[in-house]
Amino acid sequence: MRSTTLILLAIVMATLGCKAQRHDIDRTTVTSLNVDRYMGRWYEIARFDHSFERNLEKCKAHYTKMPNGDIVVENSGFNSRTGREKSSFGKAKRGKRVGQLRVSFFLFFYSDYNILALDDNYQWALVGSKSPNYLWILSRTPSLPEETLSHILDIATKRGYDTKKLIWVKQ
Repeated sequence: MRSTTLILLAIVMATLGCKAQRHDIDRTTVTSLNVDRYMGRWYEIARFDHSFERNLEKCKAHYTKMPNGDIVVENSGFNSRTGREKSSFGKAKRGKRVGQLRVSFFLFFYSDYNILALDDNYQWALVGSKSPNYLWILSRTPSLPEETLSHILDIATKRGYDTKKLIWVKQ
């Protein structure tokens, strides 16, 4: 009986600990997305730090829709430490919700790509994932006006993201 109580107590404490560490964010995607308009080149304006883009500047993503509907993704950037260009190729498919893609850069392992906010003219996008540790601000141009950036940061903050963690990408 005592060991059962200890096990139950441990499970409850572990569950509460996990919940306390979880950072709630609003992952709601845009309600309308024209995938064809989303295709093309996007410049990375800002991002949260993560290992696969560490030290990269001049980051761009290029999305190409193939005749069969598949999407090819090419991410590129310049590594400021090595002095070399880095490119990675992946694939994307539509997710379960409007505004969601599933992206893979390695075999059949897919990650959520949630378009959280999108300019009416598809000139900028705020993108996240199911984790609060990933966030990108993308633009069709290498820079955005301060007023637009302020608007996007306000959206991200209201969704629960810590925008102070953003790295501003040198273009």
